[in-house]
Order: sequence, then C-alpha cells, then structure tokens
Amino acid sequence: MDRGVSIIEARIAPDADGWRLDRALADAVPTLSRERLKVLINSGAVARDGELTRDPAKRAAAGDCFVVTVPKPAPAHNEAQDIPLTVAYEDDHLIVIDKPAGLVVHPAAGNLDGTLVNALLHHCGGSLSGIGGVARPGIVHRIDKDTSGLMVAAKTDRAHVGLARQFADHSIDRRYRAIVGGVPRPASGSVDAPLARSPQNRKKIAIVAGGKRAVTHYSTVEKLDGATLVECRLETGRTHQVRVHMASIGHALLGDPVYGRTKGSQKALLDRLGFHRQALHAAHLGFIHPINSLALAFESTMPADMQELFSQLGV
Repeated sequence: MDRGVSIIEARIAPDADGWRLDRALADAVPTLSRERLKVLINSGAVARDGELTRDPAKRAAAGDCFVVTVPKPAPAHNEAQDIPLTVAYEDDHLIVIDKPAGLVVHPAAGNLDGTLVNALLHHCGGSLSGIGGVARPGIVHRIDKDTSGLMVAAKTDRAHVGLARQFADHSIDRRYRAIVGGVPRPASGSVDAPLARSPQNRKKIAIVAGGKRAVTHYSTVEKLDGATLVECRLETGRTHQVRVHMASIGHALLGDPVYGRTKGSQKALLDRLGFHRQALHAAHLGFIHPINSLALAFESTMPADMQELFSQLGV
C-alpha cells in the first residue's frame, strides 16, 4: 500500500438513504469533515465498486460501500507557539486540556495563530494526529472560543479514529455548567430540537426542521438571584448546542453575546465584573481510552470569572 495515503472504507447507513453523498459520508466517517470529504470527492479520491465519483451532491443509497483515499497531510504550516496549557491528562496517544475562555481551538480566518492547535504543536513536539488535516492536527472536537473547560486531542491517528467513533455514537460523557437567566421550570428536563445554520443569519445556529438531531438534558444545580446554575449533559454535540437550546426554552446563558439578551441589573453586574462571554464551562469529560480501553473521567472546576459571577448572584 502507498504509505503516502490512508484508505477508509465506508458504508452508507440506512438513515442516510437519499442524503447528499458528502453528507452521508461525513455521517459514516466521523474523522473527516463534510467540507474535507467534498474536496476529496471533487478530486477523485472517492470510489464505489472501483468507479470514481466526483459529484458531492449525488444521492447516496443505504448499504452502498465507498472507498475513500485520504492523502497524508502536508507538513502543517501552523506555527508551534509556546502558549501555556493546563494539562489534565496526557499519554502517548492523547491529551486532555482544560481550555481557558478566549482561546480559539484551531486556526481560521481572523485567528491564524495563537490557537490551541499552535499551543499543542509546541507542547507535543509534532506528535499529533494528521487525520483532521493540516489546519486542525489532533483536533477531534472543539468548544467555542469563549467557553472554558475540558477537551481531548489525539496524538495518533488510531486514537483519533477511536475517539471520533465515540463522539459519533454519542457515548462520550460531556457535562457543562452554565449560569442561565431565570429559573427553569421544570427544574430538570430535556430539549430535543434539531439544529442547523440559521436561514436568516448564517453566523448563527438555530432550531431548524430538517437540521441535525440535537438533545440536551439539563438539571438545576442551584437557584441564584434571578438566575440558575444548571448542568447540561449533551446527548449529541452540535455547534452552540447548549446556548441555543437553553435560549429556546427562555433561559439564555448570561453574557451570551449572540443568543442572550441580558438586561437590567444582571447586565450592570456583568459590566461591573467585566464578564462579556457566555457563562458556560465544560466541567466533565468521560470516555473510553481508544487504545487500552480504560474508562477515563475528568472534572474541571469553574474558572475564576464564572465563580465570581456565581458568588455575586448567590441568594
């Protein structure tokens, strides 16, 4: 086999019957993004029964088998930067980071350096999985720039594949702590509402019929003065899921500049504290180690800015 490529075999799932090929393959191969698969299809790197297919919009059929030829990533152009990291766990295969609010996960337009990827390239000395492509080495999942807390990155392709499968089958245990406006009633519940890019504003996520299924289970931890500390357990992991789901039931996260409308005394408190981000923290992360099958679980306390907000809102 050509050592310059890796071969991935993918079978279209029954519930993906009739989907666009790039979308169906992204569902079948969680280590590759839909955009990356679109590029691979267009470049002739995807075949069915030995015949190349170059149309990402072609409709897929349940049970179809495809072979995806993934070229080895070119040397990353991202610069290794000595950015301090709080490491919760590390071995030869993966690393768990307690990310501070304000740190972007991977380079993109507007944030070409100073990201978690730049920090990982320095910390890991080039030992990061290449499956995610040159822009996102090691990145299996992400959390928003202004959300703090735990996330895992892969050092090897084997670890990347194993972790991505757990994210795809929703077996990763992810729990967030959030400070929301008002008092949810009932105190615990679930939001099961599909999410997609907003048709009105492509920079926002919205509840959209036909979007990807998204489920958030929330429970009250402590009632505060006009607000509540809640725990949100993710059954799925969609972009901005907690923020959109909690806002949809009338309890937007305090400080959320996109989905929240913090007003009055709470806004004055946020201004006084200089708290201008969504009050959201990835507090718990649990998964099965993809290499040795050990069950791992990590906890992270709320960072100082959220602790102060919590204290100021205490009853």
